[in-house]
Amino acid sequence: MPSETFEFQVEARQLLQLMIHSVYSNKDVFLRELVSNASDALDKLRLAALRDDAPDVDMTDLHIEIDIDKEARTLTVRDNGIGMSYDEVTRLIGTIANSGTAKFLQELRETKDAAGADGLIGQFGVGFYSGFMVADEVTLVTRRAGETQGTRWTSRGEGTYTLEKVDEAPQGTSVTLHLKPADSENQLHDYTSAWKVKEIVKRYSDFITWPIRLVPATGGGGDSGEAETLNSMKALWARPREEVSDDEYHELYKHISHDWRDPLETIRLQAEGTFEYQALLFVPAHAPHDLFTQGYQRGVQLYVKRVFIMDDCDELLPPYLRFVKGVVDAQDLSLNVSREILQQDRHIRMMRRRLTKKVLSTVKDLMSSAPERYTTFWREFGPVLKEGLVTDSENRDAILAVASFASTRDAEEPTTLGQYVERMKDGQDGIYFMTGESRQAIENSPHMEAFRAKGVEVLLLTDPVDEVWVDAVGEYEGKRLRSVAKGEIDLGGEEDGKDGAEKERQSEEYAGLLGWMTEHLGEDVKEVRLSSRLTVSPACVVSDAHDLTPALENMYRAMGQEVPRSKRILELNPEHQLVKTLNRAYTEREDRTELTETAELLHALAVLSEGGRPKEPARFVKLVADRMERTL
Repeated sequence: MPSETFEFQVEARQLLQLMIHSVYSNKDVFLRELVSNASDALDKLRLAALRDDAPDVDMTDLHIEIDIDKEARTLTVRDNGIGMSYDEVTRLIGTIANSGTAKFLQELRETKDAAGADGLIGQFGVGFYSGFMVADEVTLVTRRAGETQGTRWTSRGEGTYTLEKVDEAPQGTSVTLHLKPADSENQLHDYTSAWKVKEIVKRYSDFITWPIRLVPATGGGGDSGEAETLNSMKALWARPREEVSDDEYHELYKHISHDWRDPLETIRLQAEGTFEYQALLFVPAHAPHDLFTQGYQRGVQLYVKRVFIMDDCDELLPPYLRFVKGVVDAQDLSLNVSREILQQDRHIRMMRRRLTKKVLSTVKDLMSSAPERYTTFWREFGPVLKEGLVTDSENRDAILAVASFASTRDAEEPTTLGQYVERMKDGQDGIYFMTGESRQAIENSPHMEAFRAKGVEVLLLTDPVDEVWVDAVGEYEGKRLRSVAKGEIDLGGEEDGKDGAEKERQSEEYAGLLGWMTEHLGEDVKEVRLSSRLTVSPACVVSDAHDLTPALENMYRAMGQEVPRSKRILELNPEHQLVKTLNRAYTEREDRTELTETAELLHALAVLSEGGRPKEPARFVKLVADRMERTL
C-alpha cells in the first residue's frame, strides 16, 4: 500500500525536539513508558473479551515481548493486545497527546529539577515519544484486534511522519527503536545490552500483571535459547507488607498515576469475612494540573481475583477524594461487571464507605504523627476535600476533624476548628469567618476593623468552596459559624465604652439621615444603618443574615443557575468624621441635591473597599472628578 507523509503540528515539533535533544537525566524511562503502554493494550483486550466486544481475536498467551537486535541496533517492544486501527493511529499518534502537549511544554519549562522533567513524560500522555530520546527513528506497526489490515507509522522526529496500511501485521502493537550510539557523557546507555534492559524492567515494571519476555538477542554473536520472563507479575497488594519495599510501592503508584514523584502516603487495607477485598491506595504529593476540570479522570483501578476490570472506577471513592490513586481487588464480584451494575451493587457501596473512612483516618493520623506531610496534603488537596463538607453529611465530622484554616491569630500557622473553639473569648457565641480572594484582601476589609480592635480571632477562607460549605455545616460543637460580613455584629457594647444609652442616643441623632439615605439609595440597598463593626472606615456593605453573598451569587450564575440579585445593607460608622459631617449637613441644609451625590459616593466607596465595583463606574468617576475640581 502507498505511504503518505504528514507534518506534525507546531507544538508536536517542539516536543519532538525536546525529546531528540533531550536534557532528561534519566533516559531509561523510555522503556518504562513503552512497557506501560503495552500493558494497557493487553488490559483493554481482556476487558473487550470479557464484555464480548472483541469477537474472533486471539486471547492465547497474552504477553509483552522485548526484542534486541545488536547488529541492526534496534530494540522492539511488542504486545499482542488490543492494537489500533488506521484512524486511531492518525488521531492518537499523529497529533501527540491530543490536548496535553501545550500543558506539557508549559510545565516542562517551569520544572527546575531534572527528576521532575523525567516524570512529566508519562504524566501528560506523551510516553510514546520518549523513544526519540534514545532513537534516531521510531517505527510502529499495529493491527486492531478483530480487523484484517494493519498500519505502519514511521518518523525520524524531523517534523514529519509517514503512514501506510499493511496487509501482514500481527494482532497488537510493536514499537521498534533504531537506537542512537551509546554516549556515557550524555547518560545514553547501550540499550542493546540485555542486562541493562533487565535492570530497567525489574526497577520500573516488575509488578506488571502480564509476562514481560526478553527474546534472545540476535546479531553480533548474541545469546541464544528460550525467551526469559523478566518480571515477577506478583500483585503488590496481595503480598505481605514486610515483603514489599517502599520503592516497589512507589513504582506501582507511578505506573498507575503517570506521576513522577513518590506518593505522599501509601494506604493498605484488607477486608476479610463475608465479602473479601484488598486495597492499595496512594495519596499523591501534589495536585494534578487538571484536578478541577470537568474531564478529570477520577477513580481507582478495579480488579476481580487479580483480573483487571476497570481503570477509573469512580464508584469506589466519592468525588472529593478523586485525587486518590490505587488498586482495589475484590474476590466476589462478577468478571463481567459494568458501570451500571457497580452503581447498584451493595458490596461496592460497602467498600466505598470503608475506603473513604480509611483515607480520612489516615489524614487524621498524619496531623499528629507527620505534621509536615499533613501540611503538604492540606495545601494540595484541602480545597477539594472541603467539597465533602457539602456533599457527604455522613463523613462531615471526620472531614472537619482533618480540616485546617488560615486565621488572624497567626500569619503562618493554620488552625483547626477545635483549636479555635478552645481559644474563644468568654461570652463569644460564634466562630467568626470571612471569605475572600486572598488573605491580604480579607485582612484589609473594613468588615474586620472591630474584630481586629477587640482581638477577636477570625478564620480567613479563600477557596471558592468556602462560600458554600460554611452554610452547609452551620455550626461546630454548638458554636454557630458566623460571617463577619453578614447580619448584625455585636461584640459587646460595654467593652468598647459604648453602653446602651449611647447607642440609643446615636440612633436618634442619625435616624433622619439613615431614613433619607435608605430612600435615595433604595434601588441599590435594602437598608442604611449604623455599624458596630467599623472603627476606621466610614462605611461598608454587608449581606443580610440569610442572603447569598455576591461571590456565591456569581458562582451560581457561572454554573448556569439564575438567582435573584440580593440588595445589601449599607452600614455607616457614626464615629467617622465624614459621617458626622454628612449628618450635620443633612440636618442644616434644605437643598440636599449635593448630599444625594455624597450618599452615592459613600455607597460606591463601600463597595470598592470590599473588592466590588460600582454599579455605574463612569458616573462614579464623574462624581469624584467633580468633587476634586471643587476642592482645588
